[in-house]
Amino acid sequence: MAAEQEKEPGVLSGTAETSAADFVPDAGGPIVSRAKRLLIAGTGSGVGKTTVTIGVMAALKARGLSVQGFKCGPDYIDPTYHTAVTGRLSRNLDSWMLPAETVREIYCRASRDADIAVIEGVMGFYDGKNPKTNEGSSAEISLLLDCPVILVVNCKSMARSAAAIVKGFQLLDPRVRIAGVFANLVGSEGHYRIVRDAIEQECGVPVIGYMLRDEKLAMPERHLGLVPSIGRGELSPFFSQLAERISAHTDLERLLQAADTEPLEASARIFRPQEADGGGTASEAPRSLPTGADADAAADTVRRAEPRVRIAVAKDAAFHFYYPENLELLQAYGAELVYFSPLAGEKLPAGVDGLYLGGGFPEEFAERLAELREMKRSIAEGIGSGLPTLAECGGYMFLTDAIVDTSGRQYPMLGLVPGKVTMQNKLAALGYREATGTEGNFLLGPGDTARGHEFHYSVFEPAASATLPPAYKTKGMRGSKEEGALNGSLVSGYTHLHFASNPDMPRRWIEKCLLFRKMRDGHV
Repeated sequence: MAAEQEKEPGVLSGTAETSAADFVPDAGGPIVSRAKRLLIAGTGSGVGKTTVTIGVMAALKARGLSVQGFKCGPDYIDPTYHTAVTGRLSRNLDSWMLPAETVREIYCRASRDADIAVIEGVMGFYDGKNPKTNEGSSAEISLLLDCPVILVVNCKSMARSAAAIVKGFQLLDPRVRIAGVFANLVGSEGHYRIVRDAIEQECGVPVIGYMLRDEKLAMPERHLGLVPSIGRGELSPFFSQLAERISAHTDLERLLQAADTEPLEASARIFRPQEADGGGTASEAPRSLPTGADADAAADTVRRAEPRVRIAVAKDAAFHFYYPENLELLQAYGAELVYFSPLAGEKLPAGVDGLYLGGGFPEEFAERLAELREMKRSIAEGIGSGLPTLAECGGYMFLTDAIVDTSGRQYPMLGLVPGKVTMQNKLAALGYREATGTEGNFLLGPGDTARGHEFHYSVFEPAASATLPPAYKTKGMRGSKEEGALNGSLVSGYTHLHFASNPDMPRRWIEKCLLFRKMRDGHV
């Protein structure tokens, strides 16, 4: 892989880069989205909802519509598909990680200048955090956003029984609005007509389209090299094929009619105004935006802060999993983000005041990362000097002594967290996490909590001599545990935190960066 391919600063976003400047709150009023909206859900995982979602997005874009994509839940990879197809940065909507009003705000901010928002569900429509409620499910998102639903059903080897499945989804929670059905994986056009007639008669909703079983149009496996291939445009022909197939077998006019909804409003909450001098402390920060003031009077209180610190952000094929709001909140609180590519051998940018090492796939590029000694030395020296650093999942793995692949080959990494990570062929951790900070954690103290998730195939094995304290105490489905490592001004762990679950985190990071810069420059 050439250095240019490895670098790919826009690997996740292509031409869809955004900044906090695009998300400054509207002065004196709510954020209003007038876009049509639609949630494409599945009866379960593996029924083809991602394939259908991508095809619908591509078909609508081919008609000249501006399409804003969203993904229910914490997933990073599906939004990458959405972004590649629509040319707009796709975002996550998660009703467990984030408060309901924050979910609505993220939706309204991103979709307010789009023609239609297409939201991809997660797992089965009713699957979420709690098996007894809609908590964290696609169903809950549809209710929060008053959003019509297209239900994708795998119709392989069934006929009238498909109607029974749809009827069950309608009845489990009568508040949800299943506006149509997509019959996936039918064997023929005749099979589709049988399924359609049964569903429309028994359930009273239209079957708006279908796709035949066709292995050539199956979504590529979510393997570790997938995201870089999307960034290089290698899947563009596949997306075009999907658009053609969906356009040929879907009543797009009926779909657009189903998506025709009332405008949605949200209060501006997470992008809070800055202090006039750009200073202040987290405790002094206003908790909500001003209301009732006219635009001229309120404009100065909500304008994006002038950059006060510079934070380096690793972004390439190995490190690229960041929630957009995490980066935008850092910008909103006064950070200039300086992107660089460790995989291309780029050293830590000079003069930065902080460092963000996000998740990704360092294991896929472990051999190359191991060879880039000057790059590794520059990052290690920066962190060692007290640079306020957050490392998540793949970034955490990069900090350890070594990454060991599934064949037992060992590749030296930064050596700042004593121990090694060993790759497995099966998932090592998956699920939501509520994280409580530990003593010395500059982002989250012992009384502070934030929400996020874990998803990784590796296991960390601490060195026998390891003495670093944990960064967090996390709580998940299987109980509580200590997680990650603190090392001076380094906060690291497997957990991906969403800053919008606790917007004081970016403010604290900025304050820590300001203190570091003063100390570095001899002003403290």
